[in-house]
Amino acid sequence: MKALKFNIINFILLFSLLMITNNSQSIAQTSSTALAPGTSIERIRAIVGEDIITQSDVLGYLSQMASQEPSININDTALQSRILNLMIDERLVIAKAIEDSVVASEDEIEQRWTYQIQRLISKYGSEKRIEDIFGMSILQMKNDFRDDICKQILSDKMKQNLFANVKVTNAEVIDFYKQYVDSMPMVPASIDLYHIVKNVVTNESSKESILKIANAVRDSIVSGGDFSDFARRYSGDPGSAMSGGDLGWAGRGVFIKEFEQTAFNQNKGAVSVPIETMFGFHVIQTIDKNKDSVHCRHILFKLGQNPEDIEKTKKLLSDLRSEAIKNNNFEELAKANSDEIETRGFGGALGQMPLNQIPPQIESLISSLKDGDITEPIIYTNDPKTSFHILYRKRTIPEHKATVESDFKQLEVMATNFKQNKMYQEWIQKIRKEMYWELK
Repeated sequence: MKALKFNIINFILLFSLLMITNNSQSIAQTSSTALAPGTSIERIRAIVGEDIITQSDVLGYLSQMASQEPSININDTALQSRILNLMIDERLVIAKAIEDSVVASEDEIEQRWTYQIQRLISKYGSEKRIEDIFGMSILQMKNDFRDDICKQILSDKMKQNLFANVKVTNAEVIDFYKQYVDSMPMVPASIDLYHIVKNVVTNESSKESILKIANAVRDSIVSGGDFSDFARRYSGDPGSAMSGGDLGWAGRGVFIKEFEQTAFNQNKGAVSVPIETMFGFHVIQTIDKNKDSVHCRHILFKLGQNPEDIEKTKKLLSDLRSEAIKNNNFEELAKANSDEIETRGFGGALGQMPLNQIPPQIESLISSLKDGDITEPIIYTNDPKTSFHILYRKRTIPEHKATVESDFKQLEVMATNFKQNKMYQEWIQKIRKEMYWELK
């Protein structure tokens, strides 16, 4: 008997879709197509264009969902029906995207793959753990699921084109709240979290040492060494190191200026001397190219690895921590000193983080803090830069019933999602009438 099929990328997507559907249905009931339960795991459940959906596809998703949420019953025929309908809808969206000439670039596929792997690493702790759980290497997963990542991007682009600009007015938020106040879920207990980020700045002597290593590796490659092997051993770019430094095809404007100029200007097969960018030194090989795009790979020798530079950065953060404790001015210091542009203007605010959604790598640290506490400097994942940050637990917000006064932003998100989902359901019903699909 064929093993239950599990597709990591689409599982993440469908699980999210199911949760959205669950939340929407808890507020306003929607109808779904009733399907007769199948007795054979290999039974064809639906055909969408030239694609088929089998009972093993449906049960494969449910089996993996059950591993994440034990209360899920994979034999629940109503749940099977909902999953099947979600799978049909997704395939129709993809077919419509292809019909409308929506495309996914190689760079988008690479970026999405890196993002998905980082999500899994955040959940399971390490690449080794992921490989043990899913029974295949990271590289094999990347190869096996490339087509599915492409389809996911097509689906996302199609939905973004149609619904990303959908907004709600303040009046719509209030109307949404009044209409569904009795069925609103409780707002989970959360914390107000802030941070100050400092990137490690490399001194000239350290840069010279790193450049020396980069030149030595480059010389070894030119002398016949395997580029992929050196990339896996030396590259400080986790997104490409595991694939031998391969960055895939990318159009002009994707890479930063110095990198792009080298990749496009050198001959096919050439290996560049180390090129300096804000991230460090890159040894770049141009595999293939045309007028508008290039296929290359690189080895990144990151800056900021010298112990003296690291200690200098940690000392700076420690001084900022002491000042914030003394003067109770963390947010002012963040605005003036943080190297993270995205949060600096908001005083380092990371937002209200539900206690049950704190990333595993900082959960124990955050749990040990009292309101008003600030951590000592800790490493900050800010690839490919080397950075440290201090975290400030400003306050704890207990679990509570949502109100317009205290939770307007969350209600705005809920109202927007609800409006987008309603428009999507109306659109998908229209597509179901226009495109070929059938239940078996």
